[in-house]
Amino acid sequence: MQKNINIKNKRARFEFEIVDTYTAGIVLTGTEIKSIRSSKASIAESFCEFNDAGELFVINMTIEEYLFGNYYNHKPKAERKLLLNRRELKKLRKDVQAKGLTIVPLRLFINDDGFAKLEIALAKGKKLYDKRDSIKDRDVKRDVERIKKNF
Repeated sequence: MQKNINIKNKRARFEFEIVDTYTAGIVLTGTEIKSIRSSKASIAESFCEFNDAGELFVINMTIEEYLFGNYYNHKPKAERKLLLNRRELKKLRKDVQAKGLTIVPLRLFINDDGFAKLEIALAKGKKLYDKRDSIKDRDVKRDVERIKKNF
């Protein structure tokens, strides 16, 4: 059918400590899904926010304009609504307000049915020393793998 679309936010796992993950659907227009299927999207600087009505939106997600689109083309950095159960939305909103956590997108993918899904995470920001620990662990893991490869 088509190649597997899997757009990741690599910076999120470095900047934040992941508490919980959810998979959410996204409300998209025709040209947006076509751009995602051609891997023309980025979730690097994006984050999620609740509006006054209690709906969850992804902000700053960049989906490039569709190359073959006409005047019906979409805006690249528009806010896009996320689809979750009411129970999940209520839990996320409570955690964001009470504990000061944030919601960040981790991965944008297309499932087996052809729908675009966004894997979001409830996350807590890391301090500078936590980031240094992450770098140190990554370097040690790389060195161990090099030693294993030689033997």
